[in-house]
Amino acid sequence: MVSGIKVLVTGGAGFIGSNFVRYALATHPDWEVTTLDKLTYAGRLENLESVQDNPRHRFVKGDVADAAVAAPLVKDADIVVHFAAETHVDRSIRNAGEFITTDVYGTFVLLEAARENPTLRRFIQISTDEVYGSVPEGSSTETDELRPRNPYSASKAGADRLAYSYWATYQVPVVVTRASNNYGPNQFPEKIIPLFITNLIDDIPVPLYGDGQNERDWLHVEDHCRGVDLLIDKGEPGQVYNIGGGNEVKNVDLTHRILELVGKPKSLIKPVADRPGHDRRYSLDTGKLQSLGWRPRHAFEQGLAETVAWYKANERWWRPIKDQDPEFRKYYQAQYGNRT
Repeated sequence: MVSGIKVLVTGGAGFIGSNFVRYALATHPDWEVTTLDKLTYAGRLENLESVQDNPRHRFVKGDVADAAVAAPLVKDADIVVHFAAETHVDRSIRNAGEFITTDVYGTFVLLEAARENPTLRRFIQISTDEVYGSVPEGSSTETDELRPRNPYSASKAGADRLAYSYWATYQVPVVVTRASNNYGPNQFPEKIIPLFITNLIDDIPVPLYGDGQNERDWLHVEDHCRGVDLLIDKGEPGQVYNIGGGNEVKNVDLTHRILELVGKPKSLIKPVADRPGHDRRYSLDTGKLQSLGWRPRHAFEQGLAETVAWYKANERWWRPIKDQDPEFRKYYQAQYGNRT
């Protein structure tokens, strides 16, 4: 690797992490990026194909909860961007332990190493809007009470506040981000947008939870990457910043938009029993980040259309998961098979 600013990206083979790695290398010619990922089911080297021969990038296979692997990388970094996490709410309901281990203990391991790096410039803790819990009206600001309502969001809230405590107690230069639902290329097809797109391509019904009125704010993954990049430069240590797309859409309306874009009939909507503790609505106030000069660039209608086009053009990426991976089939049957 050439000499430059050393950036460690944890979870960099996952959806958001790999998008950030590609964005960072394209945007910052003076950065050398190390990706740390243990390559669980959602972390895939295929997500990093376009940068595998880049002399400013290296990949390290390892677990953030393994101090022997992770700590030396943190101690050698100028910037740490911590994406690594178990992220799917449905999976957390079935097995919360893995979420506590990776999301909370793994963050602890990184923060302990960060304490021993006196030249560390920023530790970006990637959190989520789900830590605020369901928002019946208005929009969540960074100072609102955290009320996570499922094991995933609780694990992220724990990591979020643990990271803050390392700034308050040890002066680790932590900046916390809380982003809304991301969408875009390379998202593992268990999440609603890629799941519905790929199901519909194959004329498989799409499982819509409950009455479909649950509402989410959608943020294009590239806009998320831009927000994180800005906060590396301008974010104030010890502060939290919301990153939202300003695209609040009910799940049933999202489903209809995807049906139209893929060109499939409404008869493929398959209502299923709602999941436990399903938050009704998320909404973020992003004024704090916007005051630093950030604005989302991707209009949702166009971004969603481009995402559908990506999955249509990249079947080689997702078909091995959905057609050949027995773990994914087992998960899908367990998650939706008994809810009809």
